Amino acid sequence: MTERTATAGRPQGLAAYLVVTGAYWAFMLTDGALRMLVLLHFHTLGFTPVQIAYLFLLYEFMGMVTNLYAGWIAARFGMTPTLYAGLALQVIGLSALAALQPDWAVWLSVCFVMGVQGLAGVAKDLTKMSSKSAVKVLVPDGAHGQLFKWVARLTGSKNAVKGVGFLLGAGLLAGVGFEAAVLSMAGVLGVILIGVVAAMPGGLPAGKKGVPFSAVFSRDRRVNLLSAARVFLFGARDVWFVVGIPIYFYEVLSTSAGMTMREAFMAVGCFMGAWIVGYGVVQTLAPRVLRAEGRGLAETAGLASGWVAGLAAIPAVLAVLAYLSGAPSAWLTAALIVGLLLFGVVFAVNSSLHSYLILAFSQRERVTMDVGFYYMSNAGGRLLGTLLSGLSYQLLGLPGCLAVAAAMAGLSWLWALGLRRSAVRPSPE
Repeated sequence: MTERTATAGRPQGLAAYLVVTGAYWAFMLTDGALRMLVLLHFHTLGFTPVQIAYLFLLYEFMGMVTNLYAGWIAARFGMTPTLYAGLALQVIGLSALAALQPDWAVWLSVCFVMGVQGLAGVAKDLTKMSSKSAVKVLVPDGAHGQLFKWVARLTGSKNAVKGVGFLLGAGLLAGVGFEAAVLSMAGVLGVILIGVVAAMPGGLPAGKKGVPFSAVFSRDRRVNLLSAARVFLFGARDVWFVVGIPIYFYEVLSTSAGMTMREAFMAVGCFMGAWIVGYGVVQTLAPRVLRAEGRGLAETAGLASGWVAGLAAIPAVLAVLAYLSGAPSAWLTAALIVGLLLFGVVFAVNSSLHSYLILAFSQRERVTMDVGFYYMSNAGGRLLGTLLSGLSYQLLGLPGCLAVAAAMAGLSWLWALGLRRSAVRPSPE
């Protein structure tokens, strides 16, 4: 079977892009809901921040492993099988969580949920790698402006949908409880999977035999530098996002603000969901914000260091404010909301720029492997950020949590400086 590529100008290519985007939306809706369900459900069961962070560690670790292998699997067997497998594994994982019982021992609950979250991590990154790689093969070679727009729309829209998932998860937990929530999501996603399989047109690569696994590791300096910058970019976000800020806001709202548990659930879910939705919207606008249409690839790559430097400054300022406040207060909460929303805007532009650059740097014939390696780095940053989120918040409080986020963004800036220097000199493959 020969590899076939559909260009953006052909209806078949556009149809494939729309089906892939729809599948990615459906998955990310359940992914966002599941994260909020697990976070809030186990916090109310008395789990500490570090124990809650443990629940997400295998999710991120399996994302690293999956991305390393998934790029090779897709190059070998094709993109559509990995996309279908990701959706199917999410259905299995959601169904399995319904077996969780509140009277289980803590260690058993942690191990069980970590295992299911690990399966969800595999599912997410199979789906992500397939969806992002598909954009590269559906856009004509050299169409950098169109490539940036398509990947920005895909990435931004899926994050907006994931933000709705945060709100959905909090609402389902407050309305129908944990077990009914995961079972209903599993059922709906299963129906969507059947629809995606039925609607998927031709146009995506079918894979090639004989692709060696060693080809996963890129020899392109640009890909490697971008991957390193990605580790610390997402680590900077997840240090505060996964455990620290949600628990801080929940505790403030349920004590100082006098909200009931259900009201606090919904308030935290609304903020986290609104943050992700706004982040997604800004991602779709990133090509316009960066004026990418009139820039060459090297010039666009050079923007990465400046934007992440600005990102590092935001949690640094918030850490100082939290330290000076000493205790939760109305003005600190307001400052956190404004500051984290600003962080979301700058982070969204950074993330969208990275997502474009990895596709622009990748060669068409090895795009799944470069994207897989890059998102392995992404998962590594999330793993590091998740672990440090629980540890820093429990040991150092909110100021320490935000200071670690600033340090991670600073490390991303150092790697992005190298990217700026090497972007004009493509490394040989």
